Amino acid sequence: MNRTEFITVTAIILFTAFVLGWFASWLIHRLTRPTRGDMGELDRMAQQLHEAEEQRDEAIARLEEREAELRSKLVGTEAELRAAMDGLRDSRAEIEELREYIELKLARNRVQPSR
Repeated sequence: MNRTEFITVTAIILFTAFVLGWFASWLIHRLTRPTRGDMGELDRMAQQLHEAEEQRDEAIARLEEREAELRSKLVGTEAELRAAMDGLRDSRAEIEELREYIELKLARNRVQPSR
């Protein structure tokens, strides 16, 4: 086999390999192509996914709104609690002062002779 024959045979083999590869690719593409029913189902699934994402976004928005509302109520309740605790502290101090006053008055009455 001389050089020219070798080049010719190699070219024919490479061309045949190319044609077989192209045919195999075309055949696989043809067999795996989605049908119209599959495309309709994909469209329906995409629409459902879109609706689910919208519902999720709405739920997140409601959750954030509810969380903000509860946080506001919590802040108000904490303020009321602080005010109540301050009032209780003041009342305890006043009660203690009154006890001391009463004890002082009772002690004076005991010390002073009856008239």
